[in-house]
Amino acid sequence: MTLFVLLGPTAVGKTELSLKIAETLGCPILNCDSRQLFRDMHIGTAAPTEAQLQRVRHYFVGTLAIGDYYSAARYEAEVMQLIQDLSPTYSNLLLSGGSMLYIDAVCKGIDDIPTIDTETRRFVRERFEQQGLEPLTEELRVMDPEYYAIVDRKNTQRVMHALEICYATGRTYTSFRKRECRERPFRIVKIGLQRNRDELFARINRRVDEMMEAGLLDEVRTLLPHRDANALNTVGYKELFRHLDGEWPLQMAVERIKKNTRVYAKKQMTWFQRDTEIRWFDADDEQLILEYVAAQAETTTPPTQ
Repeated sequence: MTLFVLLGPTAVGKTELSLKIAETLGCPILNCDSRQLFRDMHIGTAAPTEAQLQRVRHYFVGTLAIGDYYSAARYEAEVMQLIQDLSPTYSNLLLSGGSMLYIDAVCKGIDDIPTIDTETRRFVRERFEQQGLEPLTEELRVMDPEYYAIVDRKNTQRVMHALEICYATGRTYTSFRKRECRERPFRIVKIGLQRNRDELFARINRRVDEMMEAGLLDEVRTLLPHRDANALNTVGYKELFRHLDGEWPLQMAVERIKKNTRVYAKKQMTWFQRDTEIRWFDADDEQLILEYVAAQAETTTPPTQ
């Protein structure tokens, strides 16, 4: 069995092409956008429309409630099980999205990090809200100096998660990070989409405007009661929460969404460019990509069970 992986930065054009690739292969799509897993975040995550969901079967779209805890490790386990379940029916499957860690979890495996209990997560979150990030970062330096030396110390989620592990297990976060690449019982073909920087940024800016026109502010307003959920600590939502708090004018919040999305896109490209297994294509080279997919696809029919 072959797993095709369609990846690239946000707004590069993965969604429409993923549908055409899935139709070429005659297979469903396994979503790999970590925020599209959550219900009630449809506009801000550019989730597939109802028409697109009807066109091709999707997995891992809108399956979680806002407050549900989820992780890359759980995603790996669930995708691997699904691939096993689908392999008697399909010779090829398509994983599509831009969540870097989730893609790596499926393709390479992820370290067996313990699940954090609710009480520990709440304790660390409350400390952050009361004291800010700097004291937590300093505590991480004392508790896990090895991880402190390499972590992005401005990345709130990573600092907090490492501390959660330290508190919950009595061990350093580093001790769980083995970085071992696991063998997979299927072939992996990675297809990367890219555009020149100015074109990509223009697409990002345009998509944010389209989201606002589609009712993103109203969507965010309905989620105010859940604003502390980890799922909502993401671009598009956190900026509009600040607007609804009266802290930022609406136009300022929208401009921040555009800026933060562009920053995220750059981080995605930096991450993906380290992966030598990716075959890169210009996002507009649709025919060339579909020909490549057809040439790489398994042509044998899986045995029936």
